Amino acid sequence: MAGVGSYLKKHTEALVKDVGIEAACELAGKSKATLGRYYSSNEEHRDRFMPIDAVAALEKAANYPHVTSALAELLGMTLSYRDGHRNSDSSEGGVNSDVIALSQRFAMLMAEYNESIQDGIITVNEAKRLLKETAALQHVLLEMKLHLEEESVAD
Repeated sequence: MAGVGSYLKKHTEALVKDVGIEAACELAGKSKATLGRYYSSNEEHRDRFMPIDAVAALEKAANYPHVTSALAELLGMTLSYRDGHRNSDSSEGGVNSDVIALSQRFAMLMAEYNESIQDGIITVNEAKRLLKETAALQHVLLEMKLHLEEESVAD
């Protein structure tokens, strides 16, 4: 369970940073210190997690549902978004544009991996960059999925 808690805390931190600490405090009705405890890896805060109503408020303002996505991944599920809740404004272009974006993002991930593994060790900062690239790749795949769903309905 410790791994799950750590995983959720990392995504909670990503959510707060996505929204911005000041805005997150206002939306969640919590102080900076309290929000920090929700994603702290310190032993004393191991069992502290953000309340679900605060997660919902922050994810509504965020560019991506970090915690909800993490929960889905832990359950082996994937998420699908309604048209009004897309991650990006790039709904134009369709599948062909998505394939190009997917290729570019994958190349960026591989370049980051290549740079990170050169010394045989992936540091914390390198892992964070790899996670960022992986999340960006996931966003492109989601857009591609939505475009494919639109095209399958149009036929």
